[in-house]
Amino acid sequence: MNTNFFNQIAQMQIIGDLHITIAKGAEDRLIVLVMLQNESCGDGAKHSIPPLNLRGTAEELDEGFFSNITAPIESASGLMVDMDGYMKQLEHTKKQSAMEKEKEDKHKKEQQAKDKKFSDAMNRADQLEREGRFREAWIKVPEIHEFPLKAEQIRKRKSELSAKFSPDLFGSTAQTAEPEPPREALFPEHAHDGTQDPEMQEEDIYEQEVEAEEMEYWEEDPEEQA
Repeated sequence: MNTNFFNQIAQMQIIGDLHITIAKGAEDRLIVLVMLQNESCGDGAKHSIPPLNLRGTAEELDEGFFSNITAPIESASGLMVDMDGYMKQLEHTKKQSAMEKEKEDKHKKEQQAKDKKFSDAMNRADQLEREGRFREAWIKVPEIHEFPLKAEQIRKRKSELSAKFSPDLFGSTAQTAEPEPPREALFPEHAHDGTQDPEMQEEDIYEQEVEAEEMEYWEEDPEEQA
């Protein structure tokens, strides 16, 4: 006898194990319980799906068994597949959330360490400034490329410190006028000993020069002297 029973089961679009329980009831009737189990589904809600309960004579079940179980069993199969997919996605989301939190915590720790490094360097510069060691304090101020977000604060601090030890640190082009050399440097033979007023000394020098010229005149022409 060819019943096509297993052939029809094979044609059902289901994923999982089909469990069929058959028991005899009163008056030659049969009680058939049909349940689909999918062990790969990780959602415990699958256990709340009730089994199909069919009752009837053997002839009635032969005629209407598959027409009564195919649609609900296929729906239950699809539901459990969706539930499994949902659970897997939920687990993936949890992992992603944990990874994001770990990444955020790592970034937060790195930022805290960077802020501490900047704060320590600035505090050290302040301490050196209080000790009057301005050049060393200027060196201790962090570089802008290390802390680009604090560029303005760094630039201002370096400028404050540089003004205290070297106004021309950044290449000032201003030049100071050279002092005029003293008269003694131009006329060393006329240098005075510091005990006479310079104006009076100039008069003495002039008189000495006149006397020297007169002596030269008399020495060169003795006849005129007679």
